[in-house]
Amino acid sequence: MAKHDKSEKEEEKEVRVILPKENQVIGIVEKRLGGNKMQVECLDGNTRVARVPGRFKKKLWVRPGDVVLLEKWEFEGDKKADIIYKYSHAAVEKLKEMGLFKVEL
Repeated sequence: MAKHDKSEKEEEKEVRVILPKENQVIGIVEKRLGGNKMQVECLDGNTRVARVPGRFKKKLWVRPGDVVLLEKWEFEGDKKADIIYKYSHAAVEKLKEMGLFKVEL
């Protein structure tokens, strides 16, 4: 019975979502290109080559199909970006509820 009570508390837990700021965009990883680079389809319509910066390499494991937050480069921002955050499944559902993420995986 105690186990059942714990699962109800977990369901009620509110999910915090990081929203994109001015120079950021949400995207879906399409494929790995080798090293720390990936091809990402962004919600603004562009396909960018994104990399995982060195400070996130050990912490952030990204696979095709993951929803990520990208920070566009100052130059070639429409072609290149850095992956700065990976959204969890619950966070993606929250983004869909908010209307910020309309793509079906």
